[in-house]
Amino acid sequence: MPQPTNQKIAGRAFLRPLYADTYFPDHVLDRGKEILLRLCERIEAERPTDLTALYALTHAATEEFNELETEFEKEGSAIETVAREEIAEDFGFVASAYGFADADVEELIATRDW
Repeated sequence: MPQPTNQKIAGRAFLRPLYADTYFPDHVLDRGKEILLRLCERIEAERPTDLTALYALTHAATEEFNELETEFEKEGSAIETVAREEIAEDFGFVASAYGFADADVEELIATRDW
């Protein structure tokens, strides 16, 4: 899997607080981290020029998290308040790292069902 070249992203430990909580299985969190890294790779490859284009990419990644919710549930876990906030924060960080500091975090993850 190629790694994003953005140095801010390279230094980010996505979902870090969730790994410290045994309620969230590491192997499922790893898949969530992969979703965020793929989002970064898509942003670098497609270079969205406006928020509409960025939101299209983040909505697709959010849909992947929607599917991941099933995996959390199979493990007796869920994307609940703490996880929702952490995931949203990481989406906001990604947007900001790629020059979209004015992105609305709620809009970044508008397609969520968690």
